[in-house]
Amino acid sequence: MIIHIGASSKMNLTSTQAAAYLDAVRPMVADLVDRNVFVLLPFTSIWVARERLAGSNVRWGAQDVHSQDAGAHTGDISAPMLADLGCTYVEVGHHERRRDYGETDELVAAKVEAVQRSGMTAIVCVGERRKVAMDEVVGELHRQLRLLGSADFRRLIVAYEPAWAIGVGANSAPPTYVGAVHDTIRAQLVEMRAEGRDVPIIYGGSVTMKHASALLAQPGVDGLFVGRMALDPAVFSAIAHTHVERDWSRGG
Repeated sequence: MIIHIGASSKMNLTSTQAAAYLDAVRPMVADLVDRNVFVLLPFTSIWVARERLAGSNVRWGAQDVHSQDAGAHTGDISAPMLADLGCTYVEVGHHERRRDYGETDELVAAKVEAVQRSGMTAIVCVGERRKVAMDEVVGELHRQLRLLGSADFRRLIVAYEPAWAIGVGANSAPPTYVGAVHDTIRAQLVEMRAEGRDVPIIYGGSVTMKHASALLAQPGVDGLFVGRMALDPAVFSAIAHTHVERDWSRGG
């Protein structure tokens, strides 16, 4: 399975700033042929990605989407609009949207369907809200994943992002813990359908250069989803270039 290294700028980078950022990132990661690199930008900067990244090995996408393809939804952005901008990926269900806008598992599942209807890959975020016992983590993950049974697993990436590891001042979850949770997610996906064994599962949550290698060394971790640290092109490039001591030819 290929390694996936992604970055979300969150509510950062104006279109002018995004142009400078992408111009810096593109040559830094141009040599990466053994992994999939992508960036998710604010809606207002996606057109810049289409201009600056066309023909490169870096794909681009959005951080959210509306569940409907069109209609009277003032201020919202639909999946067909994102597809028209060349997006490959769309993130849905991030903890911050669940927290700030009350997004439910049902709404997240509807957004996954919308993304996939337009031929893009949905990156669905799951994770526990606070540090709890592993059995509680398993239960919460099950509730978040249960509605994805009808999704197209060929156009799905699961991002494990525990809420307690997100944000300024937070620290990454321990690599062995992440590996154990990823194994749990894998088991739940396979329980839904056999194709679940091929769905990439990536980790996000205060990813830094310090932890990148240990995280990717975990057999169940198929990539990294970088937040604020990726705003520095050199840091994002360094994380994307992380050497992995692992046999990927056997799927991890």
